[in-house]
Amino acid sequence: MTDLNALLESQRSAFLQQPNRSVADRRDDLKKIERLMLDQQAWVDAISADFGQRSPIETRLLELSLVLRGTRDMRRKVARWMKPECVPTPLLAQPGRSYVRRDPKGVVGIVSPWNYPVQLALLPLATALAAGNRAIIKPSELTPNTNDLMTRLLAQVFPADQVSVVQGGPDLAEAFCALPFDHLFYTGSTRVGRSVAAAAGQNLVPVTLELGGKSPAIVSATYPVADAAHSIAWGRFLNAGQTCVAVDTAIAIGSPERARALGQAVAQKVQTFYPDFANNPDYSTVIAGQHYARLESMVDEARAAGVEVLQPEHNSDDVRQSRKFPPTIVINPPEHLRLMREEIFGPVLPVIAKPDIQSSVDYVNAHDRPLALYVFSDHSSEIEHVLDHTHSGGVTINGAMLHLANDHLPFGGNGPSGQGAYHGKYGFDELTHPRAVFRSGRWHSTRLVAPPYGKRAEQITGMAFKL
Repeated sequence: MTDLNALLESQRSAFLQQPNRSVADRRDDLKKIERLMLDQQAWVDAISADFGQRSPIETRLLELSLVLRGTRDMRRKVARWMKPECVPTPLLAQPGRSYVRRDPKGVVGIVSPWNYPVQLALLPLATALAAGNRAIIKPSELTPNTNDLMTRLLAQVFPADQVSVVQGGPDLAEAFCALPFDHLFYTGSTRVGRSVAAAAGQNLVPVTLELGGKSPAIVSATYPVADAAHSIAWGRFLNAGQTCVAVDTAIAIGSPERARALGQAVAQKVQTFYPDFANNPDYSTVIAGQHYARLESMVDEARAAGVEVLQPEHNSDDVRQSRKFPPTIVINPPEHLRLMREEIFGPVLPVIAKPDIQSSVDYVNAHDRPLALYVFSDHSSEIEHVLDHTHSGGVTINGAMLHLANDHLPFGGNGPSGQGAYHGKYGFDELTHPRAVFRSGRWHSTRLVAPPYGKRAEQITGMAFKL
């Protein structure tokens, strides 16, 4: 087993020897990450081997290109981000100069999940390097082929005291999260996120938690069902629904019949996207047997409750063996079902009805704050009402997941869906310390207010209340 403490001390020692990497060094670090993304086929093959099957297009589009674009953007802007920010100096502190430095934190621990094993490991890594840190990555044990490739490629371009990958199961992950890092960056479930935060708290390690939750999509009563169905189907069934910002529940404003119409439209669109899903190379497999069984039990519970379930024709034994879970729409399920209480994280979509915008807002607010919220409406008043009266990590209007693709927007959760944000400048700020610096002149105002206090101190104190 890896000696985690020795590895951490090695990186911390190297950081102390070079606490502020130059602009040129940071750009060179980021360029190395960019070059790794160009070996597309190796990543595609490794991820497909781990999943069983995943579309090469999805791997290239949702993993490699996002890391490449995000890293390239950071490389181009990091010099500007590193410059000290001058801020005003109040009259009573004059003469002097005030500014904020963005200092690296030190050694960053990165715990990455299995659903996007390249993007969610290497984009945080690139952010840490842009911020001048060193990093140790603990990837999910469910993607061993991708992990081996990542370990080998990173070792070819970075020394171990700058970037390292450690592999192992839950025991290693628990020990990893208990290390006294200078920052811990975790992406995964809310349940595990609570344990990660508790472990980090023992050493007062600052954490970024990119979690999940049930991200709802509200569809206005006047919004065309076919248009909403396209985006919702894409946003639910991409990567077989194994995406933290996937549409988790669709809310149709109107009658239960409108919810049924929306569900049927989504089912039709899915059939267009993935005809013969069981043999379709564009439709991803579920990552592991236990995850497949969990999804199956959710749908079986809905059927047992008499709920309408839409699925394409399939042989249950065959798809179970291949882990190709059928794209599933569940119409108007009651709230007590597991699929309405837990994050689904698979190709199953509940569709429910609410009579109006306010009741939809009330429904969202009755649950944990989601990582993403989707609103489909042509009316600005409806959109603004939802934005003004709900909370979420991010929002896409009249689409799904597109806010995630914009490096100029922060990506992060709110409350149970996470804390902290990254992408672009937001990640740079997250993984640096804003260090306040005041540079005084040889003479400064404290000479006028030093004890023993007299009339002059009284006058200056009075001025402070007038300024």
